[in-house]
Amino acid sequence: MKRKLLVAVIFFLGLVSVRTAQAQIVDDSTKVIFSPKTTLQLFEKDVLEGRYVEERIDTTINNFNNERYWYQDTAYYQHLGNIGTASQPLLFRVPTTIGVRFGRNAFNRYAYDPYNLNYYDTRSPYSHLMYIQGGRGEQVFEAIYARNITPRWNIGVAYQLLAAQKQLNSNSVSARASDRIVNQQGFKAFSHYASINKKYDLFVNFTLFKTEQIEQGGVLVPSDTTTRESLFNFQSQAVNLEQAATNEKRNHLHLLQIYKLAQENLKFYHMLDGHVQQEAYEDDALQPGKSAVGFYYPIGLYNQKKTDDVAEYKELQNVFGLTGNNKVSSYKAYAKLRNAKVNYSTLETAKTDTTAEQRILADKAYNQLFVGGQLRLFYENKAELAVDGEFQLSNDYQVRGVARFAGLSASLQRVLRSPSVTEEYLLSNQFLWNNTSFKSNVTDHGEVRYEGKLGARQFVRLTGNYTSIKRYIYFDETALPQQLSGNQRLWGAELAHHIRFGPVHFENFVAYTNTDEAAYVRVPEWLLDSKLYFQGPLFKKALDGQFGVQATMPTGYYADAYMPVTQQFYLQNDFKLDTYPVIDVFLTADIKNVNVFLKMSHANFDLWQPGYFATPYYPGMRRSFIFGIKWMFFD
Repeated sequence: MKRKLLVAVIFFLGLVSVRTAQAQIVDDSTKVIFSPKTTLQLFEKDVLEGRYVEERIDTTINNFNNERYWYQDTAYYQHLGNIGTASQPLLFRVPTTIGVRFGRNAFNRYAYDPYNLNYYDTRSPYSHLMYIQGGRGEQVFEAIYARNITPRWNIGVAYQLLAAQKQLNSNSVSARASDRIVNQQGFKAFSHYASINKKYDLFVNFTLFKTEQIEQGGVLVPSDTTTRESLFNFQSQAVNLEQAATNEKRNHLHLLQIYKLAQENLKFYHMLDGHVQQEAYEDDALQPGKSAVGFYYPIGLYNQKKTDDVAEYKELQNVFGLTGNNKVSSYKAYAKLRNAKVNYSTLETAKTDTTAEQRILADKAYNQLFVGGQLRLFYENKAELAVDGEFQLSNDYQVRGVARFAGLSASLQRVLRSPSVTEEYLLSNQFLWNNTSFKSNVTDHGEVRYEGKLGARQFVRLTGNYTSIKRYIYFDETALPQQLSGNQRLWGAELAHHIRFGPVHFENFVAYTNTDEAAYVRVPEWLLDSKLYFQGPLFKKALDGQFGVQATMPTGYYADAYMPVTQQFYLQNDFKLDTYPVIDVFLTADIKNVNVFLKMSHANFDLWQPGYFATPYYPGMRRSFIFGIKWMFFD
């Protein structure tokens, strides 16, 4: 894999060198003609809503060193201790998708989002290389190339790679020769075309994502263990699973057409999405009956020697709608047709007295119709009143209202949605369920927010929220889906604050969540994230950059455990994560078209305790020196 990556980098740099040389032949002056000012980006949502705002691409170094910003979703996540591993949001999120859906989201944050891609508008070809390498085998790579074919037509491609080495049991010899625990690849091809009369816009993209995660099941806890300190042997640490792996493949084709029937007052649009997601789980050495305080799953239902499960979800969705806007209002109305199908298969031993095997198959199809719309009233950028909703005929719906004046806003939201495909039905070697009695659950959410500047040196964003969930669906202590009859109620507040004293910056994020009436929703009561840094000229003004320290700390709580067979995080009450800060020391720099950082990640490792757990039985990364570079080319 390293050889392939090196070849890809050399090839990409070769292409860039040729293009740069050609540009120099055309213009051999020292004047910079192309720059970030001539490389703009556009989002399809803005065009659909009548905001033709082309933004400059992000060339800043802020947060480049932060691991959360290496992926497609920058929120806080609980994961399995290493980059690229299965994850779920650390703080509660209100669901946004109703109707049929697969319900396998453990790797969503790493895949390109086809609904939120940036389409470029460039006066010259634009490309960038990003490469991050950690001392513990962490590796992130991305290459992007985009250019305008004509002033109204842009195309682009991107490739990303993410890999991580095993922390646990890496000294043992197993059936797998590689020490990789995660190996991911992503690809996107995208294009935007606008007609010469500016009446027609076409956005189209194709995204691909593949990941292999070697499943270790966390540390194996010996029956005589009394303290957690003995579980941080890392390379020599015994694990629960030794020949298990998850493979996920997904691809998505997205197309949006917008035609102006009466300028911005009336536009017709059509959106087409085709999505395929395949999940495969294998364990070639089933070991049932392990210690109850460690990780284990039930004995095989169909094959007691090995597991070979496959689940495939296919979805085709068409949306036809009308939209329009003027200086004080906008509207949208649409109809959506979603067709979906899921197929399951698992390997079965044909007879108890033979080694012959056969596959068991199951499938289910869905056809659903939705209608929806939105109405917005606004005055410049100072005030807004909006309401939107979507209704699946005869079942699910979601409605939301928002009011905003200057920096103060308030919103109310209700979401009624049916169980996901995975919550409703599953066929595998370890689990079999058919929850026909599950009902749709209801989530009510209210939020009040203020954000704005306090003088010339401070920025603040303060949010208060309340959520009530009726008929909450969760995965219980045995990793089986269950539905509650009562309500789960949680409330909280978030504060983001940034203050500057000359070149010294202090950024803080604090989130508080009260779950006294939501015993089945597991989030930390407090989440603290602080960053103190100097920003300005460094090394006798040789370069501009940042030098600082950042600490992230969720308070201790009974975090969900992880079940690799179903890719679900599930309830547990035996293992409480400690309150533990992870401290990083970093240096970032901006050198013309190159951004670079050096970071000592988890600098406080082994100072007052031998480590921490990111998820029950999954230790977080040890101290690691990480280097990253992003090189941008504008010609």
